Amino acid sequence: MRQRVMHHGARRRSERLRRAVWTGGELLVTVGLVLLLLVVHQLWWTNREAREGARRRVEALEREWGRGGGADGDTAAESGSGSEAGSGPGSGAESGSPPSATASPGSRAERQLRDGAPDSAAVTPDLSQAYAVLSIPRLHLRVPVAEGVGRRSVLDKGYVGHYPGTGQPGGAGNFALAGHRNTHGEPFRYLNRLAPGDTVQVETRSAVSTYAVDRTLRQTSARDSGVIRPIPRSTVHPAHGYTAHGHYLTLTTCTPEYTSRYRLVVWGKLVSTRPR
Repeated sequence: MRQRVMHHGARRRSERLRRAVWTGGELLVTVGLVLLLLVVHQLWWTNREAREGARRRVEALEREWGRGGGADGDTAAESGSGSEAGSGPGSGAESGSPPSATASPGSRAERQLRDGAPDSAAVTPDLSQAYAVLSIPRLHLRVPVAEGVGRRSVLDKGYVGHYPGTGQPGGAGNFALAGHRNTHGEPFRYLNRLAPGDTVQVETRSAVSTYAVDRTLRQTSARDSGVIRPIPRSTVHPAHGYTAHGHYLTLTTCTPEYTSRYRLVVWGKLVSTRPR
């Protein structure tokens, strides 16, 4: 019976093929593990880190307000410098140092505070400065509000960002905010669950302003700057919004989830403002 003879050349080719397949498999497993770690970091670790940082910032603000003093160490540490700026939903703004939040004696803010109608716009915080606390009972949410909507300086910390140039809490016009829907604390993850009549509270050093949710724009362009104007009205969907001056609250976030293609917008109206 004749036996099959394996030539050395064929044997070497077979060995090289096995090595190539083995190396390719190892590379695929390595890439898969790296991607898995990135997903875990993005979806779990950034949320954990940002939520803890936001919680500490809320506590620091409450201690600061309780003392009635100036900025504490936490406040000074969080301020910095930067160059991002923007005016529409999804754009960023950051830079600056801690502002002085104490009104001078006899100022307009102080007079209105005594009258029970504080003018929160009398003092404008520096960019990236946390200066208020947003509470939404239905979402079990309590997070800091910082000036500006820069990703690194504000939103990625788990904070909610205030669009520069829009109104301030309790004041006339449109107090417009942005927050992440996914990752980095995702404070606005369930913003779509808000319904007309739900309350939203904003606390500052001098006042507590309560808004009632009024209407929702489920999806609009990321460039729809009309939704954060003093009289908020969508430029993409003109049937959504308002036509008269008032005291408005606007909450914006990305939609659908895990994308940044569109914006979800929730509007509210001021129902009460009281001194702290």
